[in-house]
Parts: sequence; structure tokens; C-alpha cells
Amino acid sequence: MLNRRKLLTQTAGFAVMGLSLGKAAAAGLPGIEKASMRGSINATDLGVQPGALDDQSKAFAKLLREASDRDMPVFLPPGTYVVSNLSLPSRVRLSGTPGASRIVYGGDGHLLMAEQAEHIEFTGLVFDGSNRWMADYTQGLLDLRRVAHLVVDNCQITGSGKNGLALERASGRIERSEISGAADAGIYSVEAGGLAISGNRVSDCANGGILVHRWQAAEDGTIVSGNRVERIQARSGGTGQNGNGINAFRAGNVSISGNNVSDCAFSAIRANSSSNLQITGNTCSRSGETALYSEFAFEGAIISNNIVDGAANGISMVNFNEGGRMGVCQGNIVRNLSTSGPYPADAPGFGVGISVEADTTVSGNVVENAPLYGMQIGWGAYMRNVVATGNIIRKAGTGIAVSVVEGAGTAVISDNVIEGAQNGAIIGQRWAEPVTGDLASLGNAGYAHLTVERNHVS
Repeated sequence: MLNRRKLLTQTAGFAVMGLSLGKAAAAGLPGIEKASMRGSINATDLGVQPGALDDQSKAFAKLLREASDRDMPVFLPPGTYVVSNLSLPSRVRLSGTPGASRIVYGGDGHLLMAEQAEHIEFTGLVFDGSNRWMADYTQGLLDLRRVAHLVVDNCQITGSGKNGLALERASGRIERSEISGAADAGIYSVEAGGLAISGNRVSDCANGGILVHRWQAAEDGTIVSGNRVERIQARSGGTGQNGNGINAFRAGNVSISGNNVSDCAFSAIRANSSSNLQITGNTCSRSGETALYSEFAFEGAIISNNIVDGAANGISMVNFNEGGRMGVCQGNIVRNLSTSGPYPADAPGFGVGISVEADTTVSGNVVENAPLYGMQIGWGAYMRNVVATGNIIRKAGTGIAVSVVEGAGTAVISDNVIEGAQNGAIIGQRWAEPVTGDLASLGNAGYAHLTVERNHVS
């Protein structure tokens, strides 16, 4: 049995030992740092020196090769390391002191590239591209291709002359990192498999924030969650291919949730030809064009429980002419829209709260201050099987515009509350031209494809 006196004696011994180790560490005595990094190779032991004035690419490459051969992690002490044109071996586990261990691009080609790697892990590092020119063959400051298992954690990636982090056929996770000042996109992923992008901050990039793309439409499965994306420009122009905070292109089974996206030149979140898509629980502020977009050849999209405050258009689930169909738009708040956008608008113009076209339910949404339409259902003949029920629309130009063009399919508009619609609560339109009275009081006005009932107008 351990008596009280013996316990106090042993505890005092532990305290003295801890005090001695603390004094030794403070005095910079040898062995303390290595003991704390037991199991890692200290980069300085293999000739890589923090703060050296000359380029350390050769020593750095040798260090990584040896660590890969021994299958051991490497610790990079605080300081600046100028390197260029490094080709990573199959296994890299490189860590540093967050904010203090800096890998700086020396120019003349690329910084880090990997091809067909088993495991790449970066933790607590700063990668600084210094806004320097990069060769045509590289896609980003970190250009990582065919990586079976990737981890980027608690890193900073800044000043890239192209994409900040460029991934091709990568699996793994990018988390708790800051990516800023890229001349193209912050994170560009193509052909991913089981990738998670979470808890990052992506800011001040010239053409895109987080891009999840595929060369051909297929299942991708990337999860984009809990990121903060802000101040994304469209320096290369276009009408939507650039300037998006989060963008999915041809990527199926993608989940985009819980992100805070603000001040993007085009969309906060834009999905093009991405099926089985979920956009849920995001906060989107001050988007230059359509805040939340599911467009072109998609089948299956849920846009729910998001907040949109400030945009040219709020939410669009459209392009039935290209095969875009099957959606749920539910529980969103959309407000403070504008008739001005980043380019001259096609008909009917900007200022629409929610637009849908085919095989879609629109329910439980609140739209306020939509200067053109609170809701647009269908576009010409491109409308089929739409149900709009239980929504609140306040302060709109027209409350709900619905297509009455020949060939348009079924729409049910019921049990909505519409207040302060200047040009009518529910209006039938031929394309952009209003052609009916207010259907909220007239019913379907003889248009057999419409059911309009129990809507409350004030």
C-alpha cells in the first residue's frame, strides 16, 4: 500500500525533475529538443540550416530522400529555408513550428512537386511563394499528383504565382490551414477520391477559392466543410468560371456544408454539372452574381438551410435545357438582392430570389428584398414538376413569376405568404414578359398545367 508520506515524497521528486528539465531547455542544453521530438529526424542534423542565405535545395532533397528510405518523420526547426524544384519521394512526413518554420520558393521552376506518392504529410509549416514566376509545367506552389494519402494540417500557403495547393487524384485531408494571395485559386483539386477540405481559411485569391473539379462527370465524394472563404476575385474574367468561393465542376456526391463565404466576385458556392450534390448550412455574404448555384447537367441537388445576404441573384437550380433537374430548395433565407451584376445580364435580369425549373420542391424559404422576382418558376418551355409551397416572400418586384409558355410542365403554387410585391403576387409569364393578371386571386386563369391556391397576399 502506498502511504501518504511516500506519495508526497515521490510527487516532490517529480516536481524537481520537471524543474530541472525546464531549466535545461531554457538554457538550450543539447538533447532536450531531440527528446521532445523523439522518433523524428531533426533537419539540422542532416545539413539543412534555418536562416542560411544560400539555396538549400540539394540538402533538403537529400534529407527528404533519407527520411523516406527510413520511413521517418522530419522536424524543421524555426527559421527560413529557401528551396526550389524539389521532387518529393514516396513518403514525406514534414513538420515544423506553426508560423515559424518557413519554406520559401527560390524561383526558377517550382517549389514542391509529387508524383505517385504513398504518403505526404505537412504539419505546422509556412510555404511562401513570394509571388514569384512559376514554370508552365507546374499547377501550384504545392503540386501534388496521385497521392494515396495526403495530410495538410495547420499550415500557411501564401503568395503563389498560380494555385496555392494543386491536387490531382489525391485522397486525404486538408484542414486548419490558411491559404492566401494565390494568383489563381487557393485550393484546386481534380479527380479526387475521398478528400476532405475542412476548417481552412482561404482568402484574397485572384480567380477562385476552393475548386473541386473532374475531367469527366463522375462520383468524387469530396467533403468541403467549416471553411472560411473571403475576398475572391475573377481576374481572368468570364461569366462564372472564375470568381467563386467554392466551386464543384462535374464532381458528383460532393457535400458543401457549414462554410462562411463572403465577398466573392461571382458565386459564394457554384456547382456545374454536379449530381447528388448537397449545399447545406452555409452563410453567404455579398456575392457579386448568384450566391448559390446548381446549374447545367445535374441530377439531384439539395440546397437547404443556408443564409444568403447580398447578391445579384440568391439561389438558382436551373438549366433544364441542359438536363439540370431533380432538386430540393428548403429552409433558406435570401435577402438584400441587387439588379446589378458583374456583366450585362441576359433576360430576365438580376434581382431574383430563388429560380427553379424541373422536378424540384421549393418550401419553407424566406425571401426579402428581391427587386425583380421573389421566385422564378420555369423559363419558357423549360419547366416540369415544380412544387412551391410554404414560402414567405416580402418586398419583391413580382412575388412569384411562373412560366405559361406552351410546352411548360406542371407547377403547384400553394400556401405561400406574399407581402409587398409591387408588380403582383403571382404572375404568369412568357419568358420575360408578364401576360396574366395576378394569379393569386385569379387561380390558374385557364392554364391547365398550373395549380395556384391558398396563397396569402398583403
